[in-house]
Amino acid sequence: MNRRFFLQSLGASLALPGLPSLMAKTVGGNSAIGAGKGAGMGARRFVAVGNLLGYQTKQLFPTTVGKNYEKTALLEPIWDNRSQMTVFRGLDHGVKGGHFAVHSFLSGVLNSEAQNRADGNVTIDQYLADAVGFETRFPSLTVGSEGGIHGGCQIAWTKSGVRVPPVTNPAELFDKLFTSDSKERQARRVQENKVQASILDSVLDEANRLSKMVNYEDKSKLDEYLTSVRDVEKRLELRERWTTQPKPKAPFEKPANHNAVEDLPLLYELIALALQTDSTRIATLEIGGDFMPQHLGIKKDWHGLSHHGNDPESVASLITLEKYQIEHFGKFITRLSKISDGERSLLDSTTAIFGSGMGDGNSHKNSDLPIILAGGGYKHGEFRQVANQGINKVPLCNLFVDIAQKMGVETDSFGSSTGRFA
Repeated sequence: MNRRFFLQSLGASLALPGLPSLMAKTVGGNSAIGAGKGAGMGARRFVAVGNLLGYQTKQLFPTTVGKNYEKTALLEPIWDNRSQMTVFRGLDHGVKGGHFAVHSFLSGVLNSEAQNRADGNVTIDQYLADAVGFETRFPSLTVGSEGGIHGGCQIAWTKSGVRVPPVTNPAELFDKLFTSDSKERQARRVQENKVQASILDSVLDEANRLSKMVNYEDKSKLDEYLTSVRDVEKRLELRERWTTQPKPKAPFEKPANHNAVEDLPLLYELIALALQTDSTRIATLEIGGDFMPQHLGIKKDWHGLSHHGNDPESVASLITLEKYQIEHFGKFITRLSKISDGERSLLDSTTAIFGSGMGDGNSHKNSDLPIILAGGGYKHGEFRQVANQGINKVPLCNLFVDIAQKMGVETDSFGSSTGRFA
C-alpha cells in the first residue's frame, strides 16, 4: 500500500506524511460544511503597507518625543494627518539579513528559522485572517508585485511557511473585487466545490482513523497534516459560501494598468473600497522592486539609489521617491477618515501600519525600523521612542499582539513578542 496520499485542492497539494508505524490508505465519506455571514459595519479591520528598501530615517524621525515633535522632510507629506497617526522609533525584530530579512516585517521571524515554530513565520495579516477572515469573501488581500529584487512580494506568509502570492495590478484587483463569474462558471464552481468537499471529508476521516493507530512520533506528524487539511477546508467553506453571491457594484469602470508608480494611488483606492464594501477586513500592500524611479523623473534605479554612500544627489532622489510613497499613504488615511462606518469613520475601525522590514537601505540593516501607526481607535498625535536594546527592548511584535487583541483575537504572544505593547 502507498505510504503517501496526495490531494490536489484549491491550488494546494497536501501530502499525508510518511508514517513509519503504519501503512496509510484512504476511505470514502461525506461532509457537511456550514456557512455564515460577517458582521460588516463597525467591524475591526487591519491594513499593513511596507516597502522593499526602507526609508531615510534621518529624514523621517523627529528628535523631539511627544506631541510637540517637529516636522521632518519625510513627515511633511503627512503632516496634516499627525492627529490620526503615531510615529514610532526603536521598534524592530532583532533579525539580520538585509534583503533576505525584509520578509520578516510582519512576522518577526526569518523564514529560514521558522521550521520548528508552531506558527512558523506567519505574518500578522495571515494570523488575523486565520482567526477572523472567514467572515468576509476574501479572508485577506495581498497586493504587490511579482518582479524586482526578491522575485515577488514577500510581505505575507502563512503559518506553513508559504509566501502568499499577490494581486499585482489595479485591473486584477478590480476584477477580484467587482467582477462576478458568469452563471456557467458559477455552476461549474458549485460542482467543483462538492467534489472537493467529498475528497476533504475522505481525507479527514482517514487521518482521524489513523490517529488512533500510530505511535507518538507519527501522531505529531499527523496533527500537523490535519492542521493543513483544515486550512484547506476553511478556504473551501469560503468558496462555497460566496460562489453564487453577487459582488458589490463597481463604482467606476475597470482601470487600465500603467506602472507601479502611477498605479499606487489606485491600489490604495481599491483597498479602501474593499474595506468599505466588507469584501475583506485585512489587506497588505508591498511597494516592491518594480517601483521605478524613472516614472518620477529620477534616472537611477531604486536599488542602486539605496546604496547611496551619503551621496547628496542620490539621497535627494530617494527623498523624492519616499515622499511620494508616504504622501499616498497619507491620502489613504484621509480617504478612510471620510468614509462612514456606522457611528464612526472607517479609519476609526481600521488599524493601518506603514513601514518596512529594512531600517536602512544604505547599510541594509534590519533594525530601528520606520513605523507609522494610524487609525484603529488608538490615541494618536505623538512621536514615541522605545528602548531598542537590552532587557527593556520593545519588539515590534509586541505591537502586533496589541493589534490582534484589538481585532478580537485572544492571544498573549505573536512572533518574537515579549508581551503586549503598552
